[in-house]
Amino acid sequence: MGKILITPRSFSRYGEQAIDLMESKGYEVTVNTTGKPYSYEKFCELSSDVDGIILGVDTVDEQMLKGAKNLKGISRFGVGIDNINVEIADRLGIKIARAIGSNSTSVAELAVGFFFTLARNVVKNVNEVKAGKWNKASGMELRNKTVGVIGLGAIGKEVSRMSQGIGMKVIGYDPFVNKEEMKEKYNIDMKSFEEVLQESDFVTLHMPLTEENKYLMNKATLRLMKSTAYLINTARGGLVNEDDLYEALIENIIAGAAADVFSNESPSKDEKLLKLDNFILSSHIASLTVNAELNTINLATHNLLKILGK
Repeated sequence: MGKILITPRSFSRYGEQAIDLMESKGYEVTVNTTGKPYSYEKFCELSSDVDGIILGVDTVDEQMLKGAKNLKGISRFGVGIDNINVEIADRLGIKIARAIGSNSTSVAELAVGFFFTLARNVVKNVNEVKAGKWNKASGMELRNKTVGVIGLGAIGKEVSRMSQGIGMKVIGYDPFVNKEEMKEKYNIDMKSFEEVLQESDFVTLHMPLTEENKYLMNKATLRLMKSTAYLINTARGGLVNEDDLYEALIENIIAGAAADVFSNESPSKDEKLLKLDNFILSSHIASLTVNAELNTINLATHNLLKILGK
């Protein structure tokens, strides 16, 4: 009998049918029911004799991969693979699959929701009301504003579609897509990275984290944005230099920022960005809807069984 390890916590809540399917294929399935991520040591221990892993946020490095002697495939519970040493996995013949598109609607909805939240100062206003203050600050309408989408995969395209439905203009940057197709099929004007930053009222990030784009948003690139513009990051915390973002926010280089991801999750309650009224951080919830989780469970399961020849 083969073995499968499932590390994402939501699998134990919604994945009963998927687990039954894997067991019907002859696999002994171990599911994370702890309510929290495995420690690295526990993850390595549990991975040592499995054939396949459905992977959440756990670190898959060289030591872990070389210790997993039977491992044939890793099915990512999501899209990003920056927590996997892909080079070593390839060298060892371990195949990797991603659940592309399974959570794109949920992530895009949160990103667009941040547009509204920032434009109308919702968080600050709600906190003031709870504190007994009845202040009325003006915001701005989203209609006719420009959204700059950095990264036009499934999520970026969905953000573009939703934004256009609000009446916003969409421009984009992605060196890996066909510019003519983006314009003809999605009504997105493709521009240089610098042009997107300079022209956008909202800049929203939708790309994986790589060595090449780490700290993509830094002191220099933030200064290219309008002083009235907002930055949204629902992709990866490492795309933004958070010290530089803090300086940009307190110096009014940009108007505000919202993120669902952070370089260190979870940040300390003393994190300086969290003390700013013009910065919003949610706890990596973009893909956490029942719809997205069921989609991701089913696709991640299908992908792993396909790798394992089942």
